[in-house]
Amino acid sequence: MVAPTLLGDLAAGEGEPGNEQAARAVVYGDSAYGTGAHLAWLEQQRLTPMVKAQLPTAPGGRFAKDQFRIDLQAGTVTCPARVTVAIIPASRGGRARFGVACSVCPLRQACTTSIRGRVVALHPHEAALAAARIRQRDPAWLADYRATRPKVERKLAHLLRRRHGGRRARVRGLVRVAQDFKLLAAAVNLARLATLGLRSTSRGWQLQPA
Repeated sequence: MVAPTLLGDLAAGEGEPGNEQAARAVVYGDSAYGTGAHLAWLEQQRLTPMVKAQLPTAPGGRFAKDQFRIDLQAGTVTCPARVTVAIIPASRGGRARFGVACSVCPLRQACTTSIRGRVVALHPHEAALAAARIRQRDPAWLADYRATRPKVERKLAHLLRRRHGGRRARVRGLVRVAQDFKLLAAAVNLARLATLGLRSTSRGWQLQPA
């Protein structure tokens, strides 16, 4: 098994053997890595993404894009009021403009305030984003993601939470700053080991949580 590689909140390892999908390397990351371009790149590299894609939002709690039925094969978008329009290709993705249909729509107030009607923008990698959002609703996917994704941000918070923590340098010079930060990291690790109940016994060091 390849040792995991860590980059920010991103970690990569190998899937369990047994099927073609599991044989591919698996990449875990939070929503900062869940962009359409990044998801498409992972697929091109034959990597299985366990990366969260951000959910679409709309101002004022109005209908978000995921409440529209997007059919990329047919090149159409259907709104919550069941009005279907064609996708107009654009330099980056595409646009679905509902225009006049919005002026007589009973759901207008819940959808848009624009006098020109609702416009749904489609990402160049819309298919990859849609697949990711469907995938991450699976309870099994969520359970694996929550159990496996590195808790890097939490550990960084441990380093920064105190007044004289890692947010600002307390000394001058790169060498001194690096040494000071290593000392801080060592202190945080020792505090964590104490919380886990690390004890010296006749058999060596053992964890004995309270």
